[in-house]
Amino acid sequence: MFYSTYFLILKKTRGHCPILDLRFLNKNKMYTLLSGLYKYMFQKDEYCILILGLDNAGKTTFLEQTKIHFNRNYKGMSLSKITSTVGLNIGAIDLGKVRLMFWDLGGQEELQSLWDKYYAESHGVIYVIDSTDEERLSESKKAFEKMITSDVLDGVPILVLANKQDVEKRLE
Repeated sequence: MFYSTYFLILKKTRGHCPILDLRFLNKNKMYTLLSGLYKYMFQKDEYCILILGLDNAGKTTFLEQTKIHFNRNYKGMSLSKITSTVGLNIGAIDLGKVRLMFWDLGGQEELQSLWDKYYAESHGVIYVIDSTDEERLSESKKAFEKMITSDVLDGVPILVLANKQDVEKRLE
């Protein structure tokens, strides 16, 4: 195959804007030029938000409801089919030139030890508490205190969400 080196040439025409002469631009340089232009024009700022809390606190339900509310064509999964998260769920929401990436991490005791692996990449944390489960409130407090003592989360905004406020037997 024959490959040759080409150059980008800007030609100035009489009294008009410069025009781009693409005859001498190789494919790799053309891709780089267009890729950079596309990213500059259309790329969104991306922020990662962790959704943490004990299992059965409603983290995945919160994520699904948020995606339904902010994504026009997203129908979501049936809320009755949501089970405990093993690992993580990821959801994205686009708001103007900003993309919010939500990482819903499993809340089982075995999975809580993995939470700190995600702290460095996060721009915010939503900590979900089940306001109907008084028996596990102290366990939730311990998990929360362990989370906020991490130096990696210094300066990261944290929202504490008392979930299930629509249930009659909730804590107030």
